[in-house]
Amino acid sequence: MRPKLAAAALAVLAGLTAGCAHTAGSPDKAAATPSGYSQMQQKVAAAESALTQADKDTAKDDTDR
Repeated sequence: MRPKLAAAALAVLAGLTAGCAHTAGSPDKAAATPSGYSQMQQKVAAAESALTQADKDTAKDDTDR
């Protein structure tokens, strides 16, 4: 279960990175924060939180056996 969740979290992070990459190199906004950056940070934090919770659940399941 944990490898599947980790793979899903990585896929989400890769998708977010790819989705924001088209604006990252534009010379007119080099010093500005890309639009949607705060939403991207929230989604990454949510994915990391879900992964942490899954790790805790897996550890609990392992100790229950």
